[in-house]
Amino acid sequence: MSVSTREKRRRFRALHENGLLILPNPWDIGSARRLERMGAQALASSSAAFAWSRGLEDFEVGRDALLGHLRELSACTSLPINADFENGFADEPEHVATNVSLAIETGIAGLSIEDRQTQGLYDLDLAVARMRAAKQAIRESGEDVMLVGRCEGLLIGALSLEETIARLQAFAAAGADVVYAPGLRVLDDIARLVRALAPTPVNVLLIHPGLTVPDLAAIGVRRVSTGSQLALASWNHFEQVSLQLLEQGHLPPTAAHRPWP
Repeated sequence: MSVSTREKRRRFRALHENGLLILPNPWDIGSARRLERMGAQALASSSAAFAWSRGLEDFEVGRDALLGHLRELSACTSLPINADFENGFADEPEHVATNVSLAIETGIAGLSIEDRQTQGLYDLDLAVARMRAAKQAIRESGEDVMLVGRCEGLLIGALSLEETIARLQAFAAAGADVVYAPGLRVLDDIARLVRALAPTPVNVLLIHPGLTVPDLAAIGVRRVSTGSQLALASWNHFEQVSLQLLEQGHLPPTAAHRPWP
């Protein structure tokens, strides 16, 4: 059954109202459709995973190529798609707004704007202005697209937890519907951030094997995503099997498995 873009966006916002949303990150039509068939309720793109599928590294994919990818993902599934939109592919707020408007046209239900530039982080005032511009573009579109305020400081080792919390609070005040700080690994730190940002939903990246969905749900996390981890697992297995073929001359014994469930 075909699901309208408006309905996808309505469902996506509703999924943030209570409980914890598991948001896996596909990188192409096949992985998106498989996740849908496996029972995912919503999906998120991954800039790194998509770049790898194109033989590139993260941040090497241009804006127009990523917009095409988002359009393809949105069209191939009945699930809402949250876009990893990097830094909005611009520095100045007005250019971020223009690019957010283009992203909305692809059919996505949400998108993240991060505060990372080529060298380090944007100054806080500029990062907040960029978030306000993204929110204004969403308002002017008349579409119910969720905005995720993303702080990269912990991930690149540039900020303390306290500084990260302050940035996320500023992003929420500027209009972010969800906040996200990839790089959080300790449950107590995550709990502190959740309390400081309440009632704004917090997204956590499942980057550490010690983090589990039940534990995160118990401290009030509303959303978890996998980033590039699913793609990384797939590529690692691909390389292991390929090396066995190239170096030992055979494939490993595996149970017969059809590509589609």
